[in-house]
Amino acid sequence: SVTAKREEFRKYLERAGVMDALTKILVSLYEETEKPTDALEYIRKNLGGIIDNTSEIDILKKELDESKAKIIELQSKLAKYEQKDEVQAE
Repeated sequence: SVTAKREEFRKYLERAGVMDALTKILVSLYEETEKPTDALEYIRKNLGGIIDNTSEIDILKKELDESKAKIIELQSKLAKYEQKDEVQAE
């Protein structure tokens, strides 16, 4: 039925965080002391910020993973050098 489809779509939007994001933007618009002349443009700009933040977070997560892998690699190399130093000292 149409009602069931609407309800399923609403649940999908909630799970995806769309409802929260839109609510935050609308609350922000409501709380503006000077309302912008173009409310749609205000929403677009603020929604764009959410999207930009998400892609920035993804980039930072990738960079963090790469850095962790590099640390493990360098720790392994350091351990080999430390073992060589111990053998030479004996």
